[in-house]
Amino acid sequence: MDIQNTQSQMRKGVLEFCILSIIQKGEVYPSDIVEQMKAANLHILEGTLYPLLTRLKNAGLLNYRWVESISGPPRKYFVLTEEGNKAYAVLLKTWNDMAGAVQILTLNNQMNTTNESATAS
Repeated sequence: MDIQNTQSQMRKGVLEFCILSIIQKGEVYPSDIVEQMKAANLHILEGTLYPLLTRLKNAGLLNYRWVESISGPPRKYFVLTEEGNKAYAVLLKTWNDMAGAVQILTLNNQMNTTNESATAS
């Protein structure tokens, strides 16, 4: 088993959900998404983020608006569409169900390992 590949796949599997989670709180600029992801220890490069935002927009989950900037080119701010809010709600429930199941399984595994160690002593 290639553990690094598995870690990468796990991370990729939650990136879109995390991005939608950030945007559902309100209109956001891509660098703000990068900053919030970094603060949560989920580092993402803008080169990874922009294709994800484009895919989410093309899927009808996001809209954006251009805002003129005094200090440079116009900025694109993203917001969830009604469909995006619905998709986020489904993904949130899926995440909570899955995270709860994983926690039960991993806690059971930790308890079994602890019990086996204590029995072996």
